[in-house]
Amino acid sequence: MSTRPRAAVSWSGGKDSCAALERSRDAFEIVAAVTMVDLEGTRSRSHGIRIELLQAQVAALGLGHVTRRCDWDSYEQEFEHGLRELHAHGVTHVIYGDIIYPEHRAWAERLSERAGLIAVEPLFGIPTTEVARSFVRSGARATLVAVNASRLDATWLGTQLSDDAIDRLIALGVDPCGEEGEYHTFVTDSPSFARPVTVQRGEVVQVRGYWAMDLLP
Repeated sequence: MSTRPRAAVSWSGGKDSCAALERSRDAFEIVAAVTMVDLEGTRSRSHGIRIELLQAQVAALGLGHVTRRCDWDSYEQEFEHGLRELHAHGVTHVIYGDIIYPEHRAWAERLSERAGLIAVEPLFGIPTTEVARSFVRSGARATLVAVNASRLDATWLGTQLSDDAIDRLIALGVDPCGEEGEYHTFVTDSPSFARPVTVQRGEVVQVRGYWAMDLLP
């Protein structure tokens, strides 16, 4: 029986939440992922990833999956409800993938504390270039699925994050982790995955200033 604290990870399906999990797995017994989804329960609220693909990631990690339906107005309240559900099942810590913004960390800490949990921020303060390159070096794989149309064009969609891609992003003045909202990713493999998650490329659309590629199971 593990003597490590039981933890959950705030799971978007992207590289930062995955990198945070990988950096925490030796210190915690990670048992669950928590994801906010739209009111229909079909896609993640943050990045519009299909629930079937998020479930495939969580299954590959061998974790339980807590989801809460919300719109943007109810996001914080429903997130807290999800954390309270985790607390009721013996989880004591929640792992987040925040890197540079103190206000994001403060939000995570405040909500976690209200639910009786402790926020863990393993990436916070690490240079974003190091976070991105360490993710690639670990053997993890992530695909760009949304890009800010004012910073990157649609040809970036479907690009696998790599050292070459990181170099190209830096040359364009883009944060290598997309910390200013320049891009979002979907993780298809990582050291903690029992198997890769297979995806198919779907329709490309422009929505709310982003080029976005729908991923299909």
